[in-house]
Amino acid sequence: MKRGIFISFEGSEGCGKSTQIARLESRLRDVGIAVLRTREPGGTAVGERIRDLLQHAPEGAGMTSEAELLLFAASRAQLVREVIQPALDAGTWVIADRFLDSTTVYQGIGRGLGLEAVGAINAFAVGERLPDATFLLDMDAAVGHARAVASRGDAPDRMEDQPLAFFETVRQGYLDLAKAHPQRIHVIDASDGIERIEQRIWLQCRRQFDEFFR
Repeated sequence: MKRGIFISFEGSEGCGKSTQIARLESRLRDVGIAVLRTREPGGTAVGERIRDLLQHAPEGAGMTSEAELLLFAASRAQLVREVIQPALDAGTWVIADRFLDSTTVYQGIGRGLGLEAVGAINAFAVGERLPDATFLLDMDAAVGHARAVASRGDAPDRMEDQPLAFFETVRQGYLDLAKAHPQRIHVIDASDGIERIEQRIWLQCRRQFDEFFR
């Protein structure tokens, strides 16, 4: 049995990850490929409790950057071992709404904790399990943030309630990361039309993982 393929989607708030993940999942299922979708933080019972603390719970209001980093890593460590690795071993493709690149950029760069420390914690959390491909949906930080705020309504979200300068730093951090890992991270213009974005992602999957589509 072939091991499944692990694909992650990254990008700043409001870039359209959820839409493109759903479209890729549908296309893969249409050609007979088993797919599992995950999200971060979350994806397990432990992870969902951590997600609430990180994003919504009032107790998270005074959280330090260091605690935030470790909570994201804890959620990811549980997700890899409980969900992602077993699915891949069973031949299922896994599509992740965020993975370790988010922590590299948001906490390592955005929060200023440094790439070396964050890299060590990421490595401990995920072991050898890196995505086979990562799609970075890139768009203007102001436009993306406005979309995210509009779509959430009145629900508070601690991670989205950062100043615009934070998300501009995050966007540049993602682009720099893509330059450092061009074989894995594919930059997609998220300001393009939804169907054109979908097609670019699908064509890259067909090229990169051709043996699964024969």
